[in-house]
Amino acid sequence: MTNNRRRIKGTVISNKMQKTVVVRVDIVRRHPLYGKIMRSSQKYMAHDESGQIQVGDIVQIVETRPISKNKRWAVEKVLEHHQVLAPSIDEVTE
Repeated sequence: MTNNRRRIKGTVISNKMQKTVVVRVDIVRRHPLYGKIMRSSQKYMAHDESGQIQVGDIVQIVETRPISKNKRWAVEKVLEHHQVLAPSIDEVTE
C-alpha cells in the first residue's frame, strides 16, 4: 500500500503556539512567458506533537486530516536543527 500524501520541506518561522509551528515554504519558478525567476513563499500551520521544534529548524511536513480550522499538515521529521551561535568573550566585554 503506497502513501500518496504530499510532503513539503520548509523552515520554521514561529513556535509560539502549543503543539503548532508555522512553516514557511519558499517557491522559486520561472515566468512562463518572460523567463524571469520569481520567488514567493507560502506559510503552513503544522502540528508538532513533541513541542521540541525551534525557530529556524528545517522540517519536512506531511499532509494529514484536518486537525483544526487552519491545520492540515503535521511535522514528519526535522531535517536540520538551527544552531544558535553564542557571542565570543571579546564581543561581550566590548
